[in-house]
This record gives sequence, C-alpha cells and structure tokens, in this order.
Amino acid sequence: MIKREKYLRRIRPYIGKPVIKVITGIRRCGKSTFLRMLIEELKSGGASSANIIYINKDSLRFDFIKNYSDLHDYVTKQISVPEEDNYLLIDEVQEIDQWEKAVAGFFADEIADIYITGSNAGMFSTDLATLLTGRYIEMRLNTLVFSEHLMFRNKTPEEAEEEFGRFLKYGGFPGIHKMQYEEEVLVQYINAIYSTILLKDVVTRHKVRDVALLEKIARYLAGNCGNITTAKSISDYIKSQRLTSSSDTVQNYLYWLADAFMVHKVSRYDIKGKRQLEVYDKYFMGDTGFIFGVLGDKMQDISGKLENIVYLELISRGYKVSIGKLYNSEIDFIATKGGEKLYIQVAYLLAGQKVIDREFSPLEAVRDNYPKLVLSADKYSGAERNGVRWANIVDFLLGEGYGTPATGPSSG
Repeated sequence: MIKREKYLRRIRPYIGKPVIKVITGIRRCGKSTFLRMLIEELKSGGASSANIIYINKDSLRFDFIKNYSDLHDYVTKQISVPEEDNYLLIDEVQEIDQWEKAVAGFFADEIADIYITGSNAGMFSTDLATLLTGRYIEMRLNTLVFSEHLMFRNKTPEEAEEEFGRFLKYGGFPGIHKMQYEEEVLVQYINAIYSTILLKDVVTRHKVRDVALLEKIARYLAGNCGNITTAKSISDYIKSQRLTSSSDTVQNYLYWLADAFMVHKVSRYDIKGKRQLEVYDKYFMGDTGFIFGVLGDKMQDISGKLENIVYLELISRGYKVSIGKLYNSEIDFIATKGGEKLYIQVAYLLAGQKVIDREFSPLEAVRDNYPKLVLSADKYSGAERNGVRWANIVDFLLGEGYGTPATGPSSG
C-alpha cells in the first residue's frame, strides 16, 4: 500500500478534532485505500483496533446497513465504552439512506471521531444535509497526478519523459498499477470504472430514463475536453446522432455527470470586467484515462488531454480554476489559492512563430504582476517573453515550475 502522503498531511491537523472529516472524489480514486492508510495512522498514534469501527458500503458484509436506523443500531452496538477515544470510518456513505441523520446524531453525542467518504459532489446539497452545516470539513481526493504515477510505477524523474506517454494515455486511477500493465487489460479496467459510474452514480441514483442520450453526452464531453462547450453545441451533436432532447434534460445530465465527478465544469472569468460568465464553459474529464477508454488513442485529442492533465494537477494542488477571457482572447487557466494567482496557457508544441504568438500574446495582455506561464511538450525550457515564462509540461507536473502544494480542506 503506497501512502499518498500529501492527503494524509492535509487531514492530520483535524484528527481528533470536533469536526466530521468528509473525503469526496470519483469512484476508484483511492478513497477506500486512504481510509485504510488513515486507520494505520490512528493505530500508530496509539488507537486500539477495538476502538476503530470501519464500514465499507462497497462490501457485501455491510449490505444489511440500508438506512440511518440500521447504521445507528450497528455503530452503537460496536462501541463498548463510549467514554474512550473511538473512531468511526464509513466508506461510500451515500449508499445509506438518510445517512446524515445518524452521522449528525453520532457527532452530537460525541461517541466517535468521524470520517466519511462519498462519490458525489452534492452530498450536502439536500435539506437533510443542513444538519451537518458548520460541523464538517471536506477534502477532495483525486486520481493520481503524474508525480504520484511515477511513485506507483517505481520510476525516477529521469524516466519521466517515457512514463508521461503512458500517463497521458491511461490516466491516474491507482488500480491500474495492480493490473498487468498491458493496453488490453488496462482499457477493460478503465471502461469498467466508466460504466460503473455512469450506471450506479448517474443512471440509478437519478433514475435516468434516456441512457442512450446520457452516453452520447458523456462521449461528446470526452471528445471535446479543452474546448468551449455550449448548450447549442451539445444540442447540434445530439441532432447529428438522430436523437432529440430538451435543453433542461441536457443540463440535468451535465449536472449529474459533474456530481459523480465523471466530468468537471470550469466556468469563464472576464478578466477586464472582473466577473464570472454564465455561458461558454469547458468540461474536463475526472480522469484522462476515460478519454482513451471512450475514444481510443487519437493524436488529435492530445491538446485537450494535456489541458485536462494540467487542470487535474492544479486542483490537486488546491487551486480554484477558471478559464480566462480578456477581450477576444482566451486564457486556458486562471488558478487562484489564497493570495496566489497563476495564469497558464497549454499547447502541445510551440511549432513556429505563429503558434508562439498565439500562446504568449493573451498572457502578455494581462496587466498585473502575477506569474504567467506557457506549458508545452517541447524539450527546451526557460524561455521568457515580456514577463511570460515558458516551461516544459513534465517539469511543471513534477513541481519544477510555478505552483505549490495544497494546504488544507475546505470548511463546511
């Protein structure tokens, strides 16, 4: 079990503190393994196995826990001495009907230090979830970023260039490193995750009737990551597939896909007007392996994949990310965290002066002193033009560029 130390480092300040620790993220990103790491952490800190209650709703052993009443009964029976330091860890808590009632009760009664995981972003969007308002902190767990990929593959930074091609293709689900590292095996594994999320976290959870339409929209997003997406572009695509649907249905499907972390919606920010824009969003996949699993290995998708990788890297480092609009120009990413801000353009290759001007000019037009960076796969590095720095994308992903590790979770 390879430790994902950066996430342990973020949650340590909250261990034993009177807040519910909520770990969210896409299915198979490593939440269950992270809880097992956390259990080892608790034991190394002196906690007894008898005082640790672990419930994994993906396991049939806990299939009998259907609702909050079942959860309450089971946990109270497991706690022999309420006055002792007890720890409660529940994996995929959203599978338990009205789980918030039981968790809020456990918290109020102070019977345990509570950790829960879930695979949907809207866990706290229901009226019932207001029971937990102000009582939790949330930490988002992501699939592996490239530096973690090297660690899981037991590779050195000197081998990074060769490994990056594999990461670009297969993405960052930790489970692929337990498989035979061959394309046929990995594609089947990635597609199995993709299908599970679609069927379990979207179709079943939201009672989707038009599954064919949902699959077409998901495929469209995989093929257009990094491109501006509008309701009209999706509608035109649906019509080209000889399907029909209302705009409300399309919007619901987009929301549900994002809620399951299958895609991430990134809004545009008007730099001159200093306001968030309501249209012309971008969607990125929850893991770049989905792009390969759905569409195969197409060179024309490489720019979108690179943007997707940089986006996931930025949110893994704790940045909030928007797309920048300045007059008629677009800036791929505006990343903010605390008082930091970072502008980024992503390109596959800076092939010729026309491409260089296209990538550097929008950043040069931004009149502030925050760092501005153009990332590409070109081998040379260190170039700078009018305050805009160029860096190799692999160097950036390994930390040899702007950007710092994330600090801590957000408060609920």
